[in-house]
Amino acid sequence: MTSAIEVHDISKSFGENLVLDRLQLSVSQGEIFALLGPNGAGKTTTIEILTTLVLPDSGQALVKGYDVVQDSTQVKRRISVTGQSAAVDEVLTGYENLIMFGRLMGLRTPEAKDRARELLKQFDLDDAKNRRVATYSGGMRRRLDLALSIVRHPEILFLDEPTTGLDPRSRQDLWHLIRALAKGGTTIFLTTQYLEEADQLADRIAVLDHGRIVAIGSAGDLKKQVGDEYLEIRTRTGDICTTFPIDGSVASVQAALHSLDERFHHALVSIRRPTIDDVFLNLTSAPTNRQPTEHAQGEEQ
Repeated sequence: MTSAIEVHDISKSFGENLVLDRLQLSVSQGEIFALLGPNGAGKTTTIEILTTLVLPDSGQALVKGYDVVQDSTQVKRRISVTGQSAAVDEVLTGYENLIMFGRLMGLRTPEAKDRARELLKQFDLDDAKNRRVATYSGGMRRRLDLALSIVRHPEILFLDEPTTGLDPRSRQDLWHLIRALAKGGTTIFLTTQYLEEADQLADRIAVLDHGRIVAIGSAGDLKKQVGDEYLEIRTRTGDICTTFPIDGSVASVQAALHSLDERFHHALVSIRRPTIDDVFLNLTSAPTNRQPTEHAQGEEQ
C-alpha cells in the first residue's frame, strides 16, 4: 500500500529538552492512524513537524512524497490541520465562516457558497447555518472546525486531539464524521488522550513515549502484547484490589489465586480481556518532572 507519510530518524529538541528521539513511522494512504502517548511524549511536536510548522533538528519526513523542509509548499497544498481548540470566528455565522474560509483557500464566491452549503448538510449544521458561532455548543463548534479543515478536500487531515472537552454523544458524532472522511479516501492522522477513541477509530495505533515509538500495530495486536487476559480481585462494593495478568489457563488462574492472602478470601473474582488502557499503562512511563520551555508547554498534550 502507498505511504502517505514517512518519518525517518526525526529528532527535535527545545533547549535541553529532547522531545523527539530519532522517530520512525509510516502511515499508509487512506488509513486512520492514531498516535498515543502521555503528556510531553512528543505528539503535538510530531504533528507540527509533519505540517511544516516546526523544523526538525535532524532526520527526514515525507508527506505524499514531499519533504516537509525542502518542499513545504507542496506539503501544505495536500494537507489540512484541526488543532485542539476550534479555530472559528464567533462573530460570524457558521455559513459565513465556511464562505470566508473557502475564499481564503482560493475558491470563487459562488464556489465557496456551494461548498459551504454542502458541508453544512454533511456535518449536520444546516439548521444552525445562520446563527452566530458564539451560540453554538462545543460539539457544534468542533463539527464546524472539522468542516473548515476539509473545504479544499485535503489528501491528509491532521487532527490534534479533536474531541477534547466534548461530551460522549458529541464525541461519537465526530467519530462518525471522521470515519466517513476516511471512507472517502482521506488519510487521517490523529493524536488523542481518549484511549477508547483510538480503539474505536484507528486502523493502526502507535504508542509514543519519551519521543520514541515503543509499540505500533492494530488495537488487537497491541492488546495481545500486554497479555491474553487479566484476573481482577474486587471488593464487594466493586473496587479493584489487585490485578494479575493470566494466559487463560487454569494453572495461571490457580497461581494468581494462591498468591492471595486471607484478606481476600471474601473478595470477588472476574476475568477480563486487555484494553487499550492496559496497553497505554504497560508501554508508557510517567511524564518527567521537567520544566518545559514556552514552546514545550504547548507540547504537554
